[in-house]
Amino acid sequence: MPALDPTPVISIRPLVIPVPGRGDDLQIRVSAPAEGSDLPVIVMAHGFGLDLTAYDPLVDHWTAHGFVVVQPTFLDSASLGVAPTDPRYPTIWEVRVDDLVRVLDGLPRLLDALPGLAERVDLDRIALAGHSWGAQSIGMLLGARVIGADGTPGESRLDPRVSAGVLLAATGIGGDDLSPFAQENFAFMSPEFDSLTVPSIVVAGDHDQSMLSSRGPDWFTDVYRLSPGARHLVTLFGGEHSLGGIQAYGSTQTTDESPERVALVRETTTAFLRTALGVDDGAWARVAAAVSAGAGAASAGAVGRIDSK
Repeated sequence: MPALDPTPVISIRPLVIPVPGRGDDLQIRVSAPAEGSDLPVIVMAHGFGLDLTAYDPLVDHWTAHGFVVVQPTFLDSASLGVAPTDPRYPTIWEVRVDDLVRVLDGLPRLLDALPGLAERVDLDRIALAGHSWGAQSIGMLLGARVIGADGTPGESRLDPRVSAGVLLAATGIGGDDLSPFAQENFAFMSPEFDSLTVPSIVVAGDHDQSMLSSRGPDWFTDVYRLSPGARHLVTLFGGEHSLGGIQAYGSTQTTDESPERVALVRETTTAFLRTALGVDDGAWARVAAAVSAGAGAASAGAVGRIDSK
């Protein structure tokens, strides 16, 4: 995908949605192109411990390509300091999903915070994106459910307002596939993907070895294999959990820093969303063909591959 000319972007943070009983009100950042109309929306769910300032390498690219990006801060964020001893801690995974619904409910008011933006947005074109724990959070609004202690799937949180999903390093199935520590402490990490029906793209690194899983990096491809909604899988060669460094520019926490991997995540997710949301019907086909041609012509230097079903 060719580089774009610099695109003016407007951004505001923090916007606040009061949530009585949550303990901390919900803080949100909204970023958008300064120009354009009929803009689609991406609600981005951060991974464990991060906040609304994360994922600029993705946010900058998405806004440059005509998306409004909305980023909430969840209760697990290090910026809020909610400790494991806090009585809210055991239900943070559920509050995350509630927060996403609050953001969707509040979109008209949030967009009004930037003058003129609400009139330029198409609220019939909404996507969710999430990384790591954020991917599990958004997965529930895409149709995935959590298997309870009795072995049956819990309630559906499928949200009809959402038309597409981006699942970045999404954790796999639970049960015996979890490490003993995860089984004891993270029982909610037992998703059922049969009901995840919203069209989605999955991105995984083939060197992403999680301490929470008894399996290898293929654990992060479960959602692609097992859900009817996941249409495409982008596998990053040598990619670990940061997928090359999507969480921040120059992050010292990135163990697999690679501008090339980040570029592939940017290009494939943007193209998928532009096609899935009806912005550009040919965007995905063009990028998929380019990635496939590159992988076939120079496999030694290829960044990744795409599988589709």
